[in-house]
Amino acid sequence: MSKQLEPAAALPVAVHPEVVPPTKTKKEPYPFWLGGVAATIAASITHPLDLTKVRMQATGDKGMISSLKKTVRTAGYRGLFDGISGTWLRQMSYSMCRFWAYDESKKIVGAGKDAPAWKLALAGSMAGGIAGFIGNPGVLTPSQVRLQGDFAKPPEKRLNYKNCIDGLVRMVREEGWSSLMRGVGPNVFRAILMNASQLASYDFFKAELLKTRYFEDNIQCHVTASFAAGTVATTVCSPADVIKSRIMSATASEGSSSMQVLKTSFRNEGAMFMFRGWVPAWTRLQPTTILIFVTLEQLKNLVDWTRAARGEQ
Repeated sequence: MSKQLEPAAALPVAVHPEVVPPTKTKKEPYPFWLGGVAATIAASITHPLDLTKVRMQATGDKGMISSLKKTVRTAGYRGLFDGISGTWLRQMSYSMCRFWAYDESKKIVGAGKDAPAWKLALAGSMAGGIAGFIGNPGVLTPSQVRLQGDFAKPPEKRLNYKNCIDGLVRMVREEGWSSLMRGVGPNVFRAILMNASQLASYDFFKAELLKTRYFEDNIQCHVTASFAAGTVATTVCSPADVIKSRIMSATASEGSSSMQVLKTSFRNEGAMFMFRGWVPAWTRLQPTTILIFVTLEQLKNLVDWTRAARGEQ
């Protein structure tokens, strides 16, 4: 009779805790107003150069240094900040809108971290169109341009706006509500060019630099990318910028249609009038672009730090 085998004692089985992959928390978006704050800081610092650019474009001043000297001679050193209130108002509306719209447009077109240049440019164009149209009805750019160019005119032709709000009120009272939309076409076109070239170029150059072994995501990379973006933006935007400045600085009696400005300028100055003021525009836009993006990156770092300090993602 065969011996019956007893069942083997059950060996203890090691129970391993279930491994749950860590959930990746979606990062909260940055405040929509960061771009406006960064642009306001940058524009305040570079305002004298922007003032010189506008006066060269609108009044025909020749030479950046001579235009600066003329401003100091006629209005003192405080004259270098003529129109600063219009600059602040414009940056906290137009610029804030364009940075917000650019981030939203990138989501719409699917422009992620390593998006191709055409997708970034498309998102920038969408943002520029939105911001340019919203900024124009408030006469932010016209009041800024007129405030900056006023003291360069002969005393009998000056508008003598006290500030940007006074400029808005007087334009409506003296020239009608239609003046609020003066130059909307060139303004929107220029905004599309600026955002497609400046914002998109910065993201593109930054991504390309980070692919190399020479750059990390730090100030050195931000400065280099923004320098390249500033050069691209200045060249692309110069023709529209000159035409826009001339249209918006013209009063109703002087004629302000785009075609009239183009015909008169081509006849009197030739095609190169579209690049008048390129040097001061580049000199102004380069530090402005660098300051905008470096400041914006630091503001984002500050937001990240404050969120981490509060235990937020």
